[in-house]
Amino acid sequence: MSGQEEGQGPLAERIGQRIGELSAAERRVAEYLWKHPGMIVLSTAGELGQLSGTSDATVIRTVKSLGYSGLPELKRAVGQHVVSDTPAVRLRHRVEEAGDDTASQLDQLLTESIDRLTETRRLLTEPAFTQAVDLLAGAREVLAYGLGVAELPMRYLATRLQRLGRRARSTSATGFRLADELLPLEPGDVFVLNAPERLLPDMTTAVRHARTAGARVLLLTDSLGATLDSQVDVTLPAVRSQTGLTQEGLSTTLVVDCLLLAVAKRDPGAVSANTSLLAELRDRLAPRDMRSRRS
Repeated sequence: MSGQEEGQGPLAERIGQRIGELSAAERRVAEYLWKHPGMIVLSTAGELGQLSGTSDATVIRTVKSLGYSGLPELKRAVGQHVVSDTPAVRLRHRVEEAGDDTASQLDQLLTESIDRLTETRRLLTEPAFTQAVDLLAGAREVLAYGLGVAELPMRYLATRLQRLGRRARSTSATGFRLADELLPLEPGDVFVLNAPERLLPDMTTAVRHARTAGARVLLLTDSLGATLDSQVDVTLPAVRSQTGLTQEGLSTTLVVDCLLLAVAKRDPGAVSANTSLLAELRDRLAPRDMRSRRS
């Protein structure tokens, strides 16, 4: 293949062919561009530098190392593909391709779920997991943060930690409301961010404030590890759905359950005491005889 022909290849192909020629910083940019093609069209070089944890100069250098004349050419090259490969389009195609009978649909969804969980387990290293458990078990208070559907596993994490006798809360606030949620953070706290693939300005601000306040940061993500690596204490993988057919929080919830079990093992006495207290409070609020009559 000639150099000119090679230069006409898609972005992923170019990255695969030239990854060995890139510096460490350029590889971080290339990885981000590969995983977030939609952001290429929407972002400036400076914004891409911030998102990839590098700089605008590194972004431009990477783009040229990949054979493009500059960022405008890269935007044009990926623009059409991004428009035709949005999550909504992928989901529609997958729904159209799904079998007509219930059994084949069930097999398809279960297979994707198993694949996601298996890949999450493969990527989840014991040192990182142990460090994450240490953070949660030793936290003065845990603040769990997620936006949209990503909030649900964080609300679940906070609720379960409370039942284990830990101080925890969750939020999905943005803007001025998020400022109020971040204000109480202090040394000894842990900020847990669930950000599968998109890094929004509120998330960046929250992470930076958490570190400034002396809190530790735990990130749960599919593809933002390289982007936020220098700003967080621990990153745990949670592989997302490539089709949109299976629930977004599936892998994250599995990781959260594993963390909760490990935290509970650290202090079984506190777990037992809080479980008993929870049952007592529930009985006071809704006595068993009343619950049986309602049912």
